[in-house]
Amino acid sequence: DFEPWLKKYLAEFALQSIDTDNFKAHLTSHFAHKPEINQIEWDLWLNTTGMPPHIPNFYQPIKVPSYLVAIVVGNLASYKISERCSVWSEPELVKEAADEFNETEKFLSTAEEICGTYVWGVYDLVMLPPSFPFGGMENPCLTFVTPTLLAGDGSLAAVVAHEISHSWTGNLVTNRNFEHFWLNEGFTMFVERKITGRLRGEAERHFDALSGLKDLKQALKTLGEDNPLTKLIVDLKHTHPDDAFSTCPYEKGHTFLFYLEQLLGGPRDGSLAAVVAHEISHSWTGNLVTNRNFEHFWLNEGFTMFVERKITGRLRGEAERHFDALSGLKDLKQAVSSTGYDTSLQDVCNDLANRWISWNHTKETPFSKQDLAAFTPGQKIEFLAILLDKEMYDLPKVKSLQDVYRFNGVRNCEIRFRWLKLCLKARWKEQVPHVIDMVTSQGRMKYVRPLYRELYAWEDTRQTAIDTFKQHRKQMMYVTAYTLAKDLKLGDLDSAEKKAESKG
Repeated sequence: DFEPWLKKYLAEFALQSIDTDNFKAHLTSHFAHKPEINQIEWDLWLNTTGMPPHIPNFYQPIKVPSYLVAIVVGNLASYKISERCSVWSEPELVKEAADEFNETEKFLSTAEEICGTYVWGVYDLVMLPPSFPFGGMENPCLTFVTPTLLAGDGSLAAVVAHEISHSWTGNLVTNRNFEHFWLNEGFTMFVERKITGRLRGEAERHFDALSGLKDLKQALKTLGEDNPLTKLIVDLKHTHPDDAFSTCPYEKGHTFLFYLEQLLGGPRDGSLAAVVAHEISHSWTGNLVTNRNFEHFWLNEGFTMFVERKITGRLRGEAERHFDALSGLKDLKQAVSSTGYDTSLQDVCNDLANRWISWNHTKETPFSKQDLAAFTPGQKIEFLAILLDKEMYDLPKVKSLQDVYRFNGVRNCEIRFRWLKLCLKARWKEQVPHVIDMVTSQGRMKYVRPLYRELYAWEDTRQTAIDTFKQHRKQMMYVTAYTLAKDLKLGDLDSAEKKAESKG
């Protein structure tokens, strides 16, 4: 999810603000609402003498950049899940959301073990309507999340761990500008997966990292490996922010940090995470940073911390040689090939996928629903991702997948998305209504953009994609509609809307 890159560009439409991350400020807000409407009760509301309760003042004592300013208004109810964590949503879904995100306090406490004290006071979640185009947005004190995370078993709640991690990496220490966006998101992915490692074990952390590499590979395939926007440090001159986001700063950034950790230390004590936590808690808090700050730290203070026990001249030289190549350029093959991933959880996914790929579909199926009985939701996601990566698009086999595993009835959006993408790749026409249902029932760009692109790429469904977009465009948030219009070759959305208005 790539929200800050976009939000900083759009912030100026909500309030007069300096449209750059190179500026942080305290926030004081004055709200007025009908007395019968509930407001979120926080310690950050100021008690203003003589003011009626429905006209509160809000004060954020920690300086924030403009992209972290957000307001939510609606028919909201809350459910407390710990002393400092509550979930807000429309009343009909608040209990379900609270059950789904019941590990929030555990994520937060684990993040504190890694990064230091949580300084923002409360950590609440608000579940937005389905049109919300992102997985989450790390607004201080009140993270925005999408209802597509409601899987019924908490299996997609890692997004919350990601947004919690931003409380340090991004919100306290912020990239000076979005050409250095990887410093926000690469570090946040790293801390998120450190949380996973503490709570689920290192094998799960490595499994998530390997799954992320597969997403990165797909992004590079879509964008083109030579596309300058796939670099970690990008040049955004003359580039619309909505055109620039991808998974690259997230997964390339994480891979680089994971590589440095493998080079310098073990999974916990004396590792990269300990150094990151130290720097965030002390030297960098409240700062705006660029890649130069990070490079200087690693090649000086970072190495000094390890020199007695960890660093030899050879290792320092290796890190120095790779720093420019890994942090600035397109290719991370060196880091990936030299990093020791634990593949145990992925191996079983590969084994099952390879059995399907090698199976002669004219013979009796050797598969059963028990194949997935011991799989976690993440492994089911990975199984489908492998089939996509290895291009198992044989329609008879894809139909057999449905016969055996009944993927059409799965609620988990990550599984459903990959399953429907595989169906489109196999040109299974009867599945198109399921695809249309997914792209019109929610607006998360991670799902709708790839599925619309697949519909457009198939000549038989190209017009269906265009007609569906035009029919539902008004229910989409702007960034979703803008990017989909480009995906569907409909031209610039702003120009098209201005023409329509002039004709009207």
